[in-house]
Amino acid sequence: MEVESNNKRATNGGRHSTPPAESDSKESSVERELNGEIQAVELNGSGGGGHSNGHIKKPLPIEDGRIKRKAKRLIQRQNSSGGSPNQTNGNGAAAAGGASAMPLAINGILPSPGGYVVPHRRWKNSRRSRNLNRGRGLPKKGGGGGKGVWGLPGSEALAEVYEDENDPNYDSECNDRNVELREVITEVTPEEFFKLAEPIVLEYYEHGDPHEVALSFDEILQGPMREHITSILVEIAMDHKDSQREMTSVLISDLYGRVITGKDIEKGFNMLLANLPDLVLDTPEAPIMLGNFMARAVADDCIPPKFVAKSVEELKLLELGEHAEQALRRADSLIYKQVWAHLDNVWGMGGPLRPVKTITKQMELLLKEYLSSRDVAEAQRCLRALEVPHYHHELVYEAIVMTLESLSQTTEEAMCELLKQLDLTCLVLPAGMEQGFLRAFEDMADIVLDVPLAYIILDRFVERCNRAGFLTDKIINNVPSRGRKRFVSEGDGGHVKPASLPMRD
Repeated sequence: MEVESNNKRATNGGRHSTPPAESDSKESSVERELNGEIQAVELNGSGGGGHSNGHIKKPLPIEDGRIKRKAKRLIQRQNSSGGSPNQTNGNGAAAAGGASAMPLAINGILPSPGGYVVPHRRWKNSRRSRNLNRGRGLPKKGGGGGKGVWGLPGSEALAEVYEDENDPNYDSECNDRNVELREVITEVTPEEFFKLAEPIVLEYYEHGDPHEVALSFDEILQGPMREHITSILVEIAMDHKDSQREMTSVLISDLYGRVITGKDIEKGFNMLLANLPDLVLDTPEAPIMLGNFMARAVADDCIPPKFVAKSVEELKLLELGEHAEQALRRADSLIYKQVWAHLDNVWGMGGPLRPVKTITKQMELLLKEYLSSRDVAEAQRCLRALEVPHYHHELVYEAIVMTLESLSQTTEEAMCELLKQLDLTCLVLPAGMEQGFLRAFEDMADIVLDVPLAYIILDRFVERCNRAGFLTDKIINNVPSRGRKRFVSEGDGGHVKPASLPMRD
């Protein structure tokens, strides 16, 4: 039957005979399959005839009346002349005229033309193109494609340039190509400018360099904000001491003509005059301070004198409040009271930038005024105004010397009371008090030349201060005393005394 007829046809040289018309269609299909497999040669064969190296290909096994065919494998061949490789046909036979067959592909990956197949582990994460027949073997899409890849380097910068019109979020009005780009500089509000300028002014109070302030203002300054500089400087100075106000007046004078003009300074003072009702809430003396600033600006030739010399009618026309009128009257009285030279000291003579001789002179005047008035509170206020806490020992020294030169117990009582109050209020620290007394003790050899009774008065003054309770043990133990000079006639045995007598501690 079916198997015998097929075997018979296979032994007859693979000749194909047409089956009878009445035979089954299944039988003819099996017969055709057998004839095709018998004619196939091995992969390394020449491809002509049914024999290859003397071996005939075995027929496929048959189970349950069905032929089990082998899976088709793609192979690659290369001719002897080094031409392009050719693949076999679907039946596994090489094309005509082909050379010896190359090794089979591994895991669906074709080998390189040299015949070397990269191991599977090396090909696992490789981005090299698997198609050797096309391209140059470079990564796909230049390295910008593939799953989990961000794209080409620098492509994120082009995300806004290349937009998809089919995107649901695409807006044709916002993404119009006819767009003109211009530089826009945001304007700073007065509140923001105040926050930028305040650290610059506070830093100036530390280093005192107006040139650095001018450079800092050039970086943050805009045209409309120039008129706010004066108002910001004065507002910040009102919350500080007289020494900082003096530095602010110097800063306004240095910025004039470089950062701000006279018109800007006038506009700044006008803003302050209009804002005085709010400034008085925080600083009750704001009108007096503003008048001092305006008078100092006139003395420094920053604004004309007519700016403060306004009549009563002009003030009514300007509709300024009583505080603004008080400030203008203060400035006008300072300008026309005396010559302008005295305005250099409108903020007092204090501050660490003042010369030492000037500060010493101010302390002497303070003590003399206290002896005449006996006002301890006023003396403390004047000492605070000097703003030299590191130099308070000079006040103690001057007080002791003035007591020794006065030769009066009344002066001793007054100076003792002053030093006691200064110690209780901690205005003069114990270290300053101790340093002042020790300085006086060291200079007693010179003081006694002018005041012969200096040692006696010093002993009495130190004892009074010790009873007041503000002297330390170090001061008491270092009080100098001068012994009485003895002569030969007093029965000392006729010994000749040394030319200089040592002082006894």
